[in-house]
Amino acid sequence: MKKTLSIIALSVIGFGFVSCKKENKEVTGTETAATDSTAASMPATSGDSAAVAPVSGETTAAPASNQPLTTVALSESNFDFGKIKKGDKVEHVYEITNTGTNPLIISEVKPGCGCTAPDFTKEPIMPGKKGKITLHFDSTNFDGNVNKFADVFANVEKAPIRINFTANIQP
Repeated sequence: MKKTLSIIALSVIGFGFVSCKKENKEVTGTETAATDSTAASMPATSGDSAAVAPVSGETTAAPASNQPLTTVALSESNFDFGKIKKGDKVEHVYEITNTGTNPLIISEVKPGCGCTAPDFTKEPIMPGKKGKITLHFDSTNFDGNVNKFADVFANVEKAPIRINFTANIQP
């Protein structure tokens, strides 16, 4: 009986570590991509094309890398839903403006977890025009304060662009 309980307890603990480790990997991978993107943009001006290879090798950034770069402005990068009831499905629209001279192409919006689903303007956003990125959040599996994010991959110098939201989930 003690052996069985020990095995079950170790299995639950092991599963907890694997789940946490997977989430940390996603965050670490994102931070690495952002670091590689920043590092690649700095040496590119000095003529070292080898530093650009890690960024263009990423499958999520590849579609935008073939496009000429542009600049953008977000209406906001952080949003607070405030208090919402557990189980509510909420959404927020982030406005993105192309402030550059080339068309803005959003190739992908990648949320940090499965509780968040993105929608975004798929056609090119011309200079001076606005596009939308909508994040849909399902609060069913959460309690208390949550902080979530999504990475926006586009033809901008410092891709991905991170957008965040917070919520306080009430029972």
